[in-house]
Amino acid sequence: MTYEGVLKKMQTEFGNPIQYYLVFENSFLNVNQLLNNNIQISFLGYQCLNCGKKRKIFRQGFCYDCFYSSASVGDWIIRPELSTAHLGIADRDLVYEEKVQLQPHIVYLALSSEVKVGVTRKTQMPTRWIDQGANEAITIVEVPNRYLAGITEVALKSHYADKTNWRKMLTNSVEHVDLVKERLKLENLIPSEVQEYFYSQKNDLYEMHYPVLEYPKKVSSLSLDKTPNFEGKLAGIKGQYLIFDNGTVFNIRSSEGYVVSINV
Repeated sequence: MTYEGVLKKMQTEFGNPIQYYLVFENSFLNVNQLLNNNIQISFLGYQCLNCGKKRKIFRQGFCYDCFYSSASVGDWIIRPELSTAHLGIADRDLVYEEKVQLQPHIVYLALSSEVKVGVTRKTQMPTRWIDQGANEAITIVEVPNRYLAGITEVALKSHYADKTNWRKMLTNSVEHVDLVKERLKLENLIPSEVQEYFYSQKNDLYEMHYPVLEYPKKVSSLSLDKTPNFEGKLAGIKGQYLIFDNGTVFNIRSSEGYVVSINV
């Protein structure tokens, strides 16, 4: 059967194992059902996720013009400490920025390769952790806006990584750390503005179980720009990656906006 459409990040359903879905305009595909089966992926073109035009994708599924004009990809997305909606100051679109920034956010520790610190909207947990391929995650603070989450993350970056080593994550070369004990070290490291929000519940550790038949020892990344036609046997799904039995991995998230045909 053939599925065709614009790639967007896989939708997920928390469970044991996590369920993954590729959703197209007129169809969807439960990717878990493809484990241990051959898949053919063919690159057909581009379509910007913002304007819908058939333009080459620049970053995050957006064409060049949209990436530098859309409020949904402002600098405060990657660097939440730059958020200014709580001050009534716009970056690109204050209405949009107030909607996103002025809602509960959490700062967390996640175990995806080594311990990392990160920020997400409360509504995005555990989705954010699944997208990062975290094996475990725990909340540090829950704050009322993105700015407070951002300054907390900045304060902790000197103690923890803020990015996932994707090769370690996909080979499951993950060090074991007790995140509950690790969190107890942090209360005096976070800014005074967020001390009152420190999260000290005992039983809020999330554990993620991914549908992986076998982890590869080494991985190589598939780029549809370089390899427009690919075929391989699906061995697992973790984060936003498809893992094939020959060690090839395909990052769906970084391929958003690519129009593809998938034959299963």
